[in-house]
Amino acid sequence: MAAIGTVLVVDDDPAICVVVGEALRRQGHKVKTAASIRERSALMESFAPDVLITDVMLPDGDGLDGVADILATRPDLNIIILSAQNTLNTAIRATEKGAFEYLPKPFDLNELTRAVADALGTRDSAEEAEQVGLPHDGLPLVGRSPAMQEVYRTIARVLSNDLSILVLGESGTGKELVAEAIHSLGQRRTKPFVPINMAAIPRELIEAELFGYEKGAFTGAHARTAGKFEQAQGGTLFLDEIGDMPMEAQTRLLRVLQSGEVTTVGGSKPVRVNVRIIAATNKDLPQLIEDGRFRQDLYYRLNVVPIALPALRERREDVILLARHFLERAAQEGLPRKTLSDDAAQLLMAWHWPGNVRELQNMMQRLSVLSRENVITAEMLRNMLPIDAVPPDYAVPADQLVHAVRDWAKRQLGVGIGQPQRSLHDDLLAMIEPVLLEEVLSSVDGNQIRAAALLGINRNTLRKKLTDYGLDPLQLRIGD
Repeated sequence: MAAIGTVLVVDDDPAICVVVGEALRRQGHKVKTAASIRERSALMESFAPDVLITDVMLPDGDGLDGVADILATRPDLNIIILSAQNTLNTAIRATEKGAFEYLPKPFDLNELTRAVADALGTRDSAEEAEQVGLPHDGLPLVGRSPAMQEVYRTIARVLSNDLSILVLGESGTGKELVAEAIHSLGQRRTKPFVPINMAAIPRELIEAELFGYEKGAFTGAHARTAGKFEQAQGGTLFLDEIGDMPMEAQTRLLRVLQSGEVTTVGGSKPVRVNVRIIAATNKDLPQLIEDGRFRQDLYYRLNVVPIALPALRERREDVILLARHFLERAAQEGLPRKTLSDDAAQLLMAWHWPGNVRELQNMMQRLSVLSRENVITAEMLRNMLPIDAVPPDYAVPADQLVHAVRDWAKRQLGVGIGQPQRSLHDDLLAMIEPVLLEEVLSSVDGNQIRAAALLGINRNTLRKKLTDYGLDPLQLRIGD
């Protein structure tokens, strides 16, 4: 039986307080709401909740600022943070303050109620995370899309431990940036971060690069040289493109991970090493295992905490944010400062970015150097993108949809002659949402996991919507 408790919901949006409050009351919880830090403080004394749900941006201050003080006096309290400031820094701050969970807005109500149930089920005090004095900007990852929120939340959860991490994603999505963020924000940040790219090293030299070699071990070995494991002592070793590692090197790597000791090529005396392992690949490791090209036991050793990085086309709402970030960084490096015109921004959103974030970064740097004008226009971008990559009228369908919705709303409202009819929001969703679901599912051949990622919702929410609208994903496959 699910645990029942008292919950305090703090948000200056009355609608959120009502919706969340009613959902929790239906589950049997006793709920009170507040709209400010002052009201929260008063209710913490008189109401004494088991779970505190609080927004970050409140009318009288930052909702996170008082969390540490609350936990100091109520270590048994579990705190769930809500925030529309969907950045990595917010996720990290929430975790550092000792929050039980962080949910970016807009959040899934089912996910929030599950988090409350989990918090009440554990009722364990979370030790206040060590204050690491993180900067509020300058963090390596940029993006506020729902897909990136999952990445941020996972990063926040692994900072206080040394679990092995496997970062998955296409080339150019920023896998090394994730590794750098985990290292620089975690407990090993004062020690070395050592990356090694398996695809960039000749196969016969990989073991020497990883484990080091003794003088005379092979031609050209004139002195003992420490390998990457020794160089990363106490810090983090980032094994990029792990899927390209030869089988014989995989076997030796597995032995090192199991024993915590390395033996140089040509040597006999093992050296104790203490490093955190973060691996990354753009390949399908389970398929490589099936093909006999990757060790299954090594895969399980590395894949303790997987972090899947979305392709840029799956987080289009981040494109403009990233583009402006790269232009600003170019200006800080001494290049002419550039801005984006509205039509250029629309064109960037329309492009599918096969090279992901790296392609966007390279394009912004190239424009910073080569364009004479201070404002980057769509015409400039067209000269850099493949011919006919984006149709000339790429923005027209969106404009037509806006006008159609506006006209429909005006007719329903009966401007000047009456009151609004029924629930216009639900009526509009009932017309538009099934079409969107059908098109997205069709584009991914009925794959509900990929469809949910494109829509920015979780799979359970997608399933419920499909049931509500009577849609069968098996009938929404390309060619059916």
